[in-house]
Amino acid sequence: MSAELPPQVQNQIAQLQQIQQQIQALSMQKSQIEAMQKESKMALEELERLADDAIVYRNVGELVIKTSKGESITKLKDREETLSLRLQSITRQEERLTSRFKQLQEQIQQALGTRAE
Repeated sequence: MSAELPPQVQNQIAQLQQIQQQIQALSMQKSQIEAMQKESKMALEELERLADDAIVYRNVGELVIKTSKGESITKLKDREETLSLRLQSITRQEERLTSRFKQLQEQIQQALGTRAE
């Protein structure tokens, strides 16, 4: 069947498949970032319940270091902000790719529709 399709349509189908894979990859990244955001939010909620003079430890790579409650809250809020920005960026990329996907899909359907007639 693909031998019957014009090269332009074959190229569009290849682009469509590539965009679909990119959308799936972005969706996975988005899910991971959302999970990290949820984890940070839960940690922040727990920290805010602690007394101001509570001893807090946090992971830094493979180390666990002693830190203040305030410093930990600041780090978590910075992390949440960074994750939020990454999530916004991924969402915009996802929207652009979805729009391009629909556009290509319509072009392919039109090309195949005119060939069927």
